Amino acid sequence: MTDPLPDEIDEDLWNEASGRADAIRGFLKDNPGRTSATDIARLAEELDLSRASVFRLIKMFREGGTVMSLVERKRGRPTGHRTLDPAREEIIHAAINKHYLRRTRPSISQLVRDVQADCLSARLKPPHRRTIVARLKDVDLRKRARRRSEHKIEKPTTAVRGSFRPARPLEVVQIDHARADVFVVDEETREPVGRPWLTLAMDAYSRVVTGFYLTMDAPSRLSTSLCLLHSVFDKSSWLKERDIVEPWPVAGLPDKVHVDNGADFRSRAFKRGCDDAGIAIDWRPPGTPRFGGHIERLIGTQMGRLHLLPGTTFSNEQDLGDYDPKRHAALTLRELERYIALDIVGSYHQSIHGTLGRPPLAVWREHEGDIPLRLPEDRLRFWLTFLPEQERTLRPTGIHLFGLRYWSAALSADVGRTKRRLLIKYDPRDMSRVFVRRPSGNFVEARYADLTLPQITLHEALTARRALREKGRREVDTRAIVRTVLEQRELVEVAAKRTAAAKRARSRTHAQPDKRELGTLRGIDSSKPVPFVED
Repeated sequence: MTDPLPDEIDEDLWNEASGRADAIRGFLKDNPGRTSATDIARLAEELDLSRASVFRLIKMFREGGTVMSLVERKRGRPTGHRTLDPAREEIIHAAINKHYLRRTRPSISQLVRDVQADCLSARLKPPHRRTIVARLKDVDLRKRARRRSEHKIEKPTTAVRGSFRPARPLEVVQIDHARADVFVVDEETREPVGRPWLTLAMDAYSRVVTGFYLTMDAPSRLSTSLCLLHSVFDKSSWLKERDIVEPWPVAGLPDKVHVDNGADFRSRAFKRGCDDAGIAIDWRPPGTPRFGGHIERLIGTQMGRLHLLPGTTFSNEQDLGDYDPKRHAALTLRELERYIALDIVGSYHQSIHGTLGRPPLAVWREHEGDIPLRLPEDRLRFWLTFLPEQERTLRPTGIHLFGLRYWSAALSADVGRTKRRLLIKYDPRDMSRVFVRRPSGNFVEARYADLTLPQITLHEALTARRALREKGRREVDTRAIVRTVLEQRELVEVAAKRTAAAKRARSRTHAQPDKRELGTLRGIDSSKPVPFVED
């Protein structure tokens, strides 16, 4: 047990030791040399101690020279014995339970302030910080970690009854997300655009990766669904498009998926899609990360491999040093996707797994013939169930979506015959085609109206649109716009004045009739000729 510090000593013990230290200090000052029996007897009488006790205290003070060296330490004090009064002990324990053992994880300094405030309110002397910390250490470590959601502390202190082990492949597939520890660059400008998100699916029996999805968007129902689609279907064409020759013979519907409690896994579309295909969903209980340990370890492994790439952020900021990940970023999202796929099929699947003692692919191959391979009964419907959707009006020129135009001959019969907006399903990984639900209820595939356009992702399409708008903004002559606006204002102002002046002139003309005397025929001698002006 560590020695207490001065401010942790009970007040009575401290006062007693302090008085003795003052007396011994004065005695040694007056008797710098050898002391006589008479002098010792006088000091013993002053301190009300035996001569043997005085000799012992003098020796202790000469060795220590402090009041602490004279503090009485009773032999055999039981471990955990506290000298604090019951009232303050109760305040400390109440503050620990009320203020410290919370998911918001308040600091020890905040706990000390809470205890001190509670003691002052009760007109008690606040205990020292070390006293409070000592009481905190008495709290069961697992209880503290569980109450404060400190999973890294709770995990090694929690007993696990056996280990989770399915009986065969595809009995359970675990899915989870992680932010990649690397920056990627734009396809055109090669400028850094951010860190992507990786959604990974893994077979809990063989530990093979069944599928993954990489995107710049935060985890959502979409990323979960697209990862599941990649997991279920054959990957031969997918690998061929990315020039990957290593096999990835993993496909089929899982019996159950283990997922997190996030909103993306609880979306109605995801649940309905799984129910429809006969896939049970097992949500991880809140605050129990060990239930997803297999997939989390795999994601950790994948993140570790990304630390070898240019633009890595590492998992710990302290490892960065002077390294600027944005400045060194070099891979595009598509290139990073291919890198991860190569690592999965060419390295991870072929390497000995620490728990299995065998390569994951070898375990899959061993049971490949025994796996009850289930595929969606209606491939297109299953596919469309998990794809995102938009609503658009069918124009004579086709379907317009994200700045792209799509057409199918099957839509010709519907042009001009329906005013309803049609449901459009699309795959963000391949925007070369969309699926349009006709008024009859059937889906038809519509492709680019311009068949010469290459296949692109939704992210690339949106990035290109933003770049085009930005280019347009840079080409705008702001000064010309301002000059034009000023000229237009002046034109309107002058025109308004002219119009107002004309209206006032007309108003005066109608309001003031001609008052000149025209005379009458009476008094005019008509017998006399009237001379003309010409005469």
